[in-house]
Amino acid sequence: MRIAFFSTQPYDKVFFDKCNVDFGYHLEYFETGLEEQTVSLVPANTEAVCVFVNDKVDKAVIQQLADKKVQYIALRCAGFNNVDLEAAHQYGIRVCRVPAYSPEAVAEHTLAMLFTLNRKIHKAYNRVREQNFSLNGLLGTNIYKKTTGVIGTGNIGAVFCRMMKALGTEVLAFDVAPNEELIKEGIKYVSLDELFAKSDIISLHCPLTPETMQIINQESLAKMKDGVMIINTSRGKLIDTQAMIQSLRAKKVGALGIDVYEQEEKVFFRDLSGTILEDERLQLLTSFPNVLVTAHQAFFTDEALTQIAFVTLDNLKQLTTTNEIVGRIAEL
Repeated sequence: MRIAFFSTQPYDKVFFDKCNVDFGYHLEYFETGLEEQTVSLVPANTEAVCVFVNDKVDKAVIQQLADKKVQYIALRCAGFNNVDLEAAHQYGIRVCRVPAYSPEAVAEHTLAMLFTLNRKIHKAYNRVREQNFSLNGLLGTNIYKKTTGVIGTGNIGAVFCRMMKALGTEVLAFDVAPNEELIKEGIKYVSLDELFAKSDIISLHCPLTPETMQIINQESLAKMKDGVMIINTSRGKLIDTQAMIQSLRAKKVGALGIDVYEQEEKVFFRDLSGTILEDERLQLLTSFPNVLVTAHQAFFTDEALTQIAFVTLDNLKQLTTTNEIVGRIAEL
């Protein structure tokens, strides 16, 4: 099988080439993202394209893929909001994803952002490097006995719930499909309004759907406690960035940690250190002392990348040999 990879980074090649020793596919890598203007890069006789979170696989792209006889779209991620599934079905292209690779990786990064913001570790690190050992301005609070609100309790959200419960916080959760195991473990499911009103910390772990688009907006922010901490390691468009900026300025939001961003496809996974950042909202966010931004890094562990490579290639193997994927909910 010939597979064309888009939005490829050096580490993608390392992990997929290593894993491919057991599959024997022909892999071709392209640094550019997949969109209507780049479909022409797909070589002849390509059976599958492998895409990532910011590739734009809309109907126009899918139509061209179908014209090229591409049979499969393999997402090397869990989210699939960037693929027009209806168009894929219309043109007979099978779509698969990696629904769970290492939920611990993302949950641990979420926790790292929470601790960094609360105890201002990033500021302390920079101060000490400049031989400034003052503690002024570094005051934090105990996480113990705070209330944590978790929106979305799938694989990652469930792990994060357990982490926060282990730290001694009361965990409130919201999900359209409550996890019975979490309920048995003492996690309390509540309405969104109650979660907003009672939480000291709110962490987003839900997929991007029409219902969750900008779930954090001016109206929901107004319902929250003053000084609330919000962490988003899920999808950038879960947050209305302009409303968040206003809430930060008004000190409604005490701290914000984001590993994803509303317009990240123009910025993340690129080295822009030698240029002027043209995204004014992102530039403004990074100027706030109580905002921590990482560039879609939460998934980035050795274990997660190993699993992503294996599941992606194995999905394609199962689709081509048995015409179905057994053992995981991976086909869309």
